[in-house]
Amino acid sequence: MVTIAGCQRLQRAWFAALATATGGRTFSTRGCDWIWLPARSELMLMFPEEVSPAGLRPGLAEGVRLGATSVGAWLNGAVRGAGLHEFGFETGWQPWWMAAPVELPTAYDDGAATLTGDVPEYRGPLERELRVVRSQPRQAWHALSRVEGHPAGAAYSFYPAGVSGLRGLGGIFNMEVLPEFQRRGLGTALLSKVGREAAAAGATHLALNATPQGYELYSRRGFDLIGRGQTYWLHLQ
Repeated sequence: MVTIAGCQRLQRAWFAALATATGGRTFSTRGCDWIWLPARSELMLMFPEEVSPAGLRPGLAEGVRLGATSVGAWLNGAVRGAGLHEFGFETGWQPWWMAAPVELPTAYDDGAATLTGDVPEYRGPLERELRVVRSQPRQAWHALSRVEGHPAGAAYSFYPAGVSGLRGLGGIFNMEVLPEFQRRGLGTALLSKVGREAAAAGATHLALNATPQGYELYSRRGFDLIGRGQTYWLHLQ
């Protein structure tokens, strides 16, 4: 059974993999677990058990030193985020944690998507984050859909090895289809393509965090909603 705690561990493992691949790092400050993502100049606070000023202050100071332009705080729905407002955070989007047995979302035609670790059109953060596929080819996969030769949608899957509590659980991340190409089956093809790679590596279930807009697609492809979280954001520049 996939739990919210498992989804949170998976999200944390994904950000840590991106940090490693792009020259970032992880660190802790008095009960606060932080991940520095230099490709997007973002610092992430990952699921603290409580919001503590003693942990926030040194973490935010380190974010300023690193050159972060924004700080994201990911919270379990049971943790109060009121203390974040005192530091200037604003309430952000709500992750909808969803999960499915791997055979459900991978049962569809994936011919409209191609696995690749090289997309010449990618620039900036997109190009830098692709390094996660090249640095962890047995754990991370990226698929791209093209329409008339142009990128129209993309997705990652990730199945981390050796992370406590994640045996059999793979994730879908950063899935997007450009608005003008939606409702053509590209999202389904991307989901199936990257999901099959995670399944081949040993995943028995897939999890993701959906927006309300993405919920419709994922629920049609076998994903069930298992809970909701909350994000808060602080803009430094």
